[in-house]
Amino acid sequence: MNDSIRSLDWALVQAFLAVAEEGSLSAAARRTGASQPTVGRQIKAIEEALKSKLFARHARGFELTDMGEAILPAARAMAQAMNDIRVAAATRETELAGSVRITASVNVSHALLPPLLARVRESYPGIQIDLVSTDDSENLLFGASDIAIRMYRPTQLDLVTQYLGDLPLGLYGAKSYLERVGRPNGVTDVLKMDLVGHDTLTRIVDGIRGFGYPITREDFATRTDDVLTMWELVVAGCGLGFSPCVVADADPRVERVQLPVAIPSLPMWLTASEAMRATPRIRAVWDLIAAEFPRLTAS
Repeated sequence: MNDSIRSLDWALVQAFLAVAEEGSLSAAARRTGASQPTVGRQIKAIEEALKSKLFARHARGFELTDMGEAILPAARAMAQAMNDIRVAAATRETELAGSVRITASVNVSHALLPPLLARVRESYPGIQIDLVSTDDSENLLFGASDIAIRMYRPTQLDLVTQYLGDLPLGLYGAKSYLERVGRPNGVTDVLKMDLVGHDTLTRIVDGIRGFGYPITREDFATRTDDVLTMWELVVAGCGLGFSPCVVADADPRVERVQLPVAIPSLPMWLTASEAMRATPRIRAVWDLIAAEFPRLTAS
């Protein structure tokens, strides 16, 4: 065994695992908290240490080579071992101090969590917060986050969940746009208007199809996968778009479009690994979010 393999840095293995599971440097960077160039350098470093290519680069992302596939189980085992060490140390803590890493969707992170995290800092000045604003799921059992707020109930064993309530959604348009084109009268009118939606994601299309309307990506005149940008496009008058009511109802530039069908709300779940939630600092943040979050989502 050469010296470079004998002293292989865990950070390099972590970067390899993130790229292998996420499929791109940008997604791996969001997951690990490093910059995209740093992750790229780490992948190059681990390939040099192992003297083998671990990924084949394609326009659509990174795919594992045979060597990459061969070491993936061992990398996952290392991640589990590192997390076991982290959990063993954390569960023996007694002070309300240290960092708590929270993952939430972009909308929730932007519109709902800031006042809650301010309360955390006020109530527990020894606790530091790392907020990961992403619409991607992260594996709590591998220590990607301590607490997650998700729009579905995770089913993994060893996770503890608490239902926070529903996040109501609505269809909105800029007042300037509605005054220019008129207010729609029913779903058929809505589908004839300009719509703002996702570029590559299919959530909105799938949701509308669930009501029996054969809509496609091309029915959305303006598209982006960034939800904050999507909202600004609606506000600017590009067309109608969906938003959490708690966000949109507070914006005087838009108005809610009344529909004869109810738009399903998003269920919100607080989630953590069972072992980590027993840590005093994580339990304190958990309890505060659980107590205060439902009040913020009321429409």
